[in-house]
Amino acid sequence: MNSFLPGLYIVSTPIGNLEDITLRALNVLKNSDKILCEDTRRSIKLLNFYGIKKKLIPNHKFNEKKISNSIIQSISNGERISIISDAGTPIISDPGLIIVKECIKNKIDIFPIPGVSAVSTAMSVSGFDDQYFFYGFLQKKSSLIEKEINKIKDYDANIVFFVPAVKINFYIKYFKKFFKCRNIFIGREMTKIHETFYRENLDKFSGFKEKLKGELTVVLSKKINNSSQENFFDENKLIKDIEAYLKRYSLKDVVKLVSEKNNLSKKKVYNICLSIKKKWKKI
Repeated sequence: MNSFLPGLYIVSTPIGNLEDITLRALNVLKNSDKILCEDTRRSIKLLNFYGIKKKLIPNHKFNEKKISNSIIQSISNGERISIISDAGTPIISDPGLIIVKECIKNKIDIFPIPGVSAVSTAMSVSGFDDQYFFYGFLQKKSSLIEKEINKIKDYDANIVFFVPAVKINFYIKYFKKFFKCRNIFIGREMTKIHETFYRENLDKFSGFKEKLKGELTVVLSKKINNSSQENFFDENKLIKDIEAYLKRYSLKDVVKLVSEKNNLSKKKVYNICLSIKKKWKKI
């Protein structure tokens, strides 16, 4: 550790589960003179959970430029200022870039305090390979969306987007229009109680009937051939179905039934069955 030198600390925070924060991040926050945060109402929940009482300064796209000079002055006077976002790593699709640039311009030390990221979390369970391009949030207007997607539609890599849940069906129609022969992975409420993962062949995916809340992490796979396509499924529901089947049928029959019903590989279903049986043995 740097013995908490004056400077700007870029502190990663949980994306859902409050326990997903590093010891170093907590130590830095406890020793900060001020904490810049995207939304004080959300950040105070995290800080209260760990008994951290510090001065919170709102930092968002509407005031970041205005407060940057005072932040630079505070650090120049010897203060240690941390910046956090509502979830994950600051600056990445979140406020903070203006202040970081000002620190660089004024030769002020910047210390990254890494941690959880929605991007790496989603990629780790997507089932896609590790070559990906992170895009973040798309524009809101149709003309701008098409212009953006046209630039990246032919990328031979997995592409990661952040999408407001209430707008997922709106963006799905653009994904289907411009990205052909790809699978789609959607992570909802990641690391939270109602964490759910969806997987589907994009060409077959018609969107959601129910209204979703929060933000989604969406990953579009590289272009695929027909043999690698797998049907959309709610992983939590699939596990519940398999648990019910295992109580009535043999392992062999369950693997055959579930793999054919959901167009999944027998190996994948078999591994899920084994993990369920292991869980039962521990109970």
